[in-house]
Amino acid sequence: MKPTHIEHIGIAVANLEEAIPFYEKVLGLECYAIEEVADQKVKTAFFKVGQTKIELLEPTSPDSTIAKFIEKNGGGMHHMAFAVEDVQTALNDAAAAGCQLIDKAPRGGAEGLRIGFLHPKTTCRVLTELCGTK
Repeated sequence: MKPTHIEHIGIAVANLEEAIPFYEKVLGLECYAIEEVADQKVKTAFFKVGQTKIELLEPTSPDSTIAKFIEKNGGGMHHMAFAVEDVQTALNDAAAAGCQLIDKAPRGGAEGLRIGFLHPKTTCRVLTELCGTK
């Protein structure tokens, strides 16, 4: 596996409407997309900083993983996402290297990307997402 760049940094927030103004008014970034990912029970807002994106994640259900993360941690950095050429190959490579997979196969994510997560127990305690178009 060879990531091409950091695709995005995911940040859990309780409320997008309250969080977006910080990124726009204080940091001067533009929210270019808001999208709901129903199967993950989240609503996302995206900002771009150079080639890297910031993804704000708001839970849409109290039983979503983001809601549980916020309940436990109060919000904040949730995950780091790396762009890879082929998500399935990257997941296979990670498993072969001893990483515990959350996703054994890619699934749909925001912005039409295919995604797969590696468990933080085997990634230096950082929830790691691999994403790409295939």
